[in-house]
Amino acid sequence: MPFFICPNCKRRSVDHDGREGVLDHAVACRSCGFGFLFELMDDYYPAPGTGFVVCDQSRRVIAVGRGVFELTGYREAEVLGRDLFSALGLHGFEEGRDPAALALEWGVRRLGERLELRTRGGKTKPVSADFFPAYDEDGGLLVALSSPP
Repeated sequence: MPFFICPNCKRRSVDHDGREGVLDHAVACRSCGFGFLFELMDDYYPAPGTGFVVCDQSRRVIAVGRGVFELTGYREAEVLGRDLFSALGLHGFEEGRDPAALALEWGVRRLGERLELRTRGGKTKPVSADFFPAYDEDGGLLVALSSPP
C-alpha cells in the first residue's frame, strides 16, 4: 500500500491507488489544499521544523513547503526553477556521493545526510537531509531538510 505525504503541511496518508475517490486525478492534500501529495515507498515521520523541497528529475525546484523559509530564509519564488544545490547552497557530501543523484539513479531513499546550506543571509548552517525518489511516471525528488539533532 502506498504512503503519501504532503510537501507543504507534512500530513501523512495512505491510499490504495493514488487517486482521489473515483476521479482520475492525483490526490491533493485534504488538510491544507496543496496541489499534490508525494508518494513514498515506506511511511516517514519528519522531525519538527522539517521543510520539504520538491524537485523534478533534473533537480530543479518545483515546490517548497512550510518550514523551508524558517530554516533557510528563502521564499518559494526565490528558488523555483533553480537547481536544488545551487538555490540553497547545499554542500558537504563526498565527491561522487551526491545524495540527490544517488536517490534518482538507484531509486532509493537516502536518510540522514549531513550537509550544509547557505542561508539567504549568507551564513552556513548544518542540516540533516533526507532524499526520496518519486515513484510515479513524472519522477522527481522530495528533499526533507531539518536542523540536525
